Order: sequence, then structure tokens, then C-alpha cells
Amino acid sequence: MRYPIVVEKVKNNYSVYVPDLPGCGAVGNAVEDAEREIREAIEFHIEGLIEDGLPMSQPAEKLTLHVN
Repeated sequence: MRYPIVVEKVKNNYSVYVPDLPGCGAVGNAVEDAEREIREAIEFHIEGLIEDGLPMSQPAEKLTLHVN
């Protein structure tokens, strides 16, 4: 499965999270670092859901971007 991610530039690094997997997030010094970390976080998050017998959300087909 492929989950959309959101990458945000914060003060000193990049924060990334998965809207379809509440609580699943990561940070990195560069976008590439954050993307690598979120891949691992997604795997770990899904493994935890399976182990705990909890439902797993399906990935959104489309992610809407709102910019102010």
C-alpha cells in the first residue's frame, strides 16, 4: 500500500506525517532524511496495528493540499 505523506519545513528540520495513520510521524534534517524515516515509521506503525489486532485505514486515493 502507498500512503500519502505531508512534509513540512519547521524551524531547523523537516517534519513528515501520514494523515491516514494517526500518530505516525517522523523528522529529518533534510527532506530525504524525513522521507526515509517515515518509510520506517509506516512499517513499524502497521506492524503494531497488526500485532494489536487493530483495524488499519486504507490509504486515501487523493490528498488535497491547502496553502494559505
